[in-house]
Amino acid sequence: MELDFYCLKNCDTCRKAEKALSAAGHQLHISDIRRDGVPRSVLQEALERLGRDVLLSTRSPSWKALSEAEKSRDLVDLMLEFPTLMKRPLILNKGYISAGWSKEVQADLV
Repeated sequence: MELDFYCLKNCDTCRKAEKALSAAGHQLHISDIRRDGVPRSVLQEALERLGRDVLLSTRSPSWKALSEAEKSRDLVDLMLEFPTLMKRPLILNKGYISAGWSKEVQADLV
């Protein structure tokens, strides 16, 4: 299966996910979120389908460094400006979308 795979190239979790997905026979279209960014339409779809609690990494140092005023901004706009606010990896295929590398995501794809 072909998957769009949005990650940070230096993230251990993303590297584990990439390795497991490749070993399972998936073809990955890899985008580094710092270098390549994530299209607004992808972030908007992820937010609509997954919800704020699944998509947003509130444990991120980037999130903790934001002021309350910044945290109240539109989440898609924030993630475009600060891509590390997104749980990673973000994985998409026709009809499938996930954020993070939880046991549920692994069971779905590996």
